[in-house]
Amino acid sequence: MTRIRRDDSLVAFRVDAPVSSAELNELFAASWCRYETRDWNPVLNRSLVYLCAYHGRCLVGFVNVAWDGGVHGFLLDTTVHPEMRRRGIGRQLVSRAATEARDRDLEWLHVDFEPHLREFYDLCGFAATEAGLLHLTHSW
Repeated sequence: MTRIRRDDSLVAFRVDAPVSSAELNELFAASWCRYETRDWNPVLNRSLVYLCAYHGRCLVGFVNVAWDGGVHGFLLDTTVHPEMRRRGIGRQLVSRAATEARDRDLEWLHVDFEPHLREFYDLCGFAATEAGLLHLTHSW
């Protein structure tokens, strides 16, 4: 990824932007440990809505809202490039995704996250709930 200049704070947010798997893979590879490249087209085609954050032409943030076809949405893959973190981009992505989801008649927005992200999602307005998780690649 091209080095991002932190002194230029202009970030554009786009709803359902035409984004390529290559762009998303580059962002996720820079942002997540042990990330494996994937084809994002099936994900994007099934999303209720997704948002991209751009710094110039460079993709620096992403969030996806999957849904059940009814009133429940699921916030997935919230990601901000490491060089652009701590600038409010992640919170704006989540806030804008929530607004888009509400405008598309969703009533509930769910999110699962690792414990170190609790403060971030608290600041985004999510309340703690009980939830369960079954890892399907492990036998039970």
